[in-house]
Amino acid sequence: MASSTASLVPVNATLGVLLAALLLVAAVVAGRSRLDPHPYRSRAREILLAGVQLALVSVVITWAVKSVPGLLAFLVVMFAVAVRTAGRRITGNHTWWWTAAPIAVGVIPVVVALLATGLVPLKGVALIPITGILIGGALTVTVLAGRRALDELSQRRGEVEAAMALGFPDRDARMEIARPAASEALLPGLDQTRTVGLVTLPGAFVGMLLGGAGPLPAAAVQLFVLIALMAVQAIAVAVTLELVARHRLYRPGPDARTGSPREVRRFLRSPAPSRSSE
Repeated sequence: MASSTASLVPVNATLGVLLAALLLVAAVVAGRSRLDPHPYRSRAREILLAGVQLALVSVVITWAVKSVPGLLAFLVVMFAVAVRTAGRRITGNHTWWWTAAPIAVGVIPVVVALLATGLVPLKGVALIPITGILIGGALTVTVLAGRRALDELSQRRGEVEAAMALGFPDRDARMEIARPAASEALLPGLDQTRTVGLVTLPGAFVGMLLGGAGPLPAAAVQLFVLIALMAVQAIAVAVTLELVARHRLYRPGPDARTGSPREVRRFLRSPAPSRSSE
């Protein structure tokens, strides 16, 4: 099994040429379709960064799995990188660090429950991949929910102002507009769960099969990961939506959906300027 796994993707010149060709295709399509203003530079930077990260992780993870302090340090780094990535994807101001809340509130209780029940041992070889999957899932839905909620509030500013003028609290006015858009962040995870085994073959399932496990244990582990991921993502979206509605996470610009509620109410209460008589 070990030899077959090692030869699954041979590391040779052919692999390098194929990776370069696929990278070029991605850059050309993104450039031709105007999906990215700098398609070649962006993808070259991302693939270089990914290569460096994988090289570093392959060295560090061998140390992290051997000691509890190393394991905890590795998990903290994973969490910090996820928070930074999610925050900067949603907003460019100082509120980006609030994305730590949805990721932490979603992931930490699930991981603690897994450790407390003994389903997952306090060992890096088991805890790092499972926690990484959960943090990655929380990162994805936090970014999608935050961006969609703020975009929706930006496009429907008038409705938010109208709700405030009718007496709705600031939080409720934003929540009514942002909730449907933010909830769409859960759709990719739900579709993946619905099509698992038929369209998608998740990494945990395939990894266990390649490692020699039977189909039933591999399916049980994958089902467990999917359900845990659904719980984490639902919590992360709910917390992200609450942060946006309570004006903790916003984008620069003083208006009804991202600016100061006090300024909005002052604007709504101010009398309209009178026209000069002709």
